[in-house]
Amino acid sequence: MNLQLEPFFDLSMDCLCIANYEGYFAKINPAFVELLGYSEEELSSKPISEFIYDKDRERTAAHRKNLTNNVPLVNFENRYICKSGELVWLHWTSIPVENEQLIYAIAKDVTHKKELENERIGHLGQLYEVNKKLKQLNYATSHDLRSPVNNLISMVDLIDLSKIEDEETREILHFIRLSAEGLKTSLNSSVDALKQKDISNEKLEEISFNAILRKVQNSISALIRKAGAEFQVDFLGLESIPFNAVYMESIFLNLITNSIKYARPDVLPVISIITDQKKGEKTFTYSDNGLGFDMEKVGDLIFNLNQKFHGNEDSKGVGLYLVYNHVTSLGGSISVDSAVNKGTTFTIKFKA
Repeated sequence: MNLQLEPFFDLSMDCLCIANYEGYFAKINPAFVELLGYSEEELSSKPISEFIYDKDRERTAAHRKNLTNNVPLVNFENRYICKSGELVWLHWTSIPVENEQLIYAIAKDVTHKKELENERIGHLGQLYEVNKKLKQLNYATSHDLRSPVNNLISMVDLIDLSKIEDEETREILHFIRLSAEGLKTSLNSSVDALKQKDISNEKLEEISFNAILRKVQNSISALIRKAGAEFQVDFLGLESIPFNAVYMESIFLNLITNSIKYARPDVLPVISIITDQKKGEKTFTYSDNGLGFDMEKVGDLIFNLNQKFHGNEDSKGVGLYLVYNHVTSLGGSISVDSAVNKGTTFTIKFKA
């Protein structure tokens, strides 16, 4: 190593290393040694894969193969096993130099960030369950009370008022019926309000698909560029739709980042987005050429919260859950068609 660069290598607080194409560390900086707890000699004496957490080895090997084919690796995360047995999450940027048969890499310790993310996902799951139970309670209470109220009205109707001579009693029965009718109306309104709440609280506006796509692409431009993602877009069939702009941004963002995250290691991601309008039906079709799903195994779980299908520890099982809720909360529907290693197609049908 150039002596002028040696201080940067030795003093860096990030983990720096040089690995050869055979899969061994050729040089490791002190920060990396300190983090993992092994000596430099120990780290250099075994294949790198032996220090990687076993559940991440296969995924790491697939990406490492691309490195040896002279393809840089960016935004990749995996877990290493410290000498103490503790697991640490590392975020990698690796550059191969083919004529030297060496890989130069920088790793950042993101263990704390991962722990915070997992905690956030846990809280989100708990809030979802609490909200779900409260909604069910509201529906049940409003719905179930209608039966005894209807029964009360029916009982009042069975009374033959002609047989009651006392005018005050007749008036009381009349007010009882009016009160029961009023309670019935209130309960019906409550049930209808609960059904419409998610829709009425959301601000709808005419949004342009192209404008939203450009906004999202700009926000993750570095990720798209590094992944080499290609977009094939056709919005001529339906250029805009009344929708919630924030929701649509989230839909684009989650679908696109998923396509990049779950791209096949040997194929650059190709993303197709087509909108159309036929016979009053407005559709949005999103496809990619990624890893795909086994629909027989997970087809009914894809939009559930906290579901993971590819063994990628970076997955939180939230993105598709959000997409589903954004679409259905505004009266639309979403379906999925997929096959392993053949990509995935999502079809959204908007509320007419």
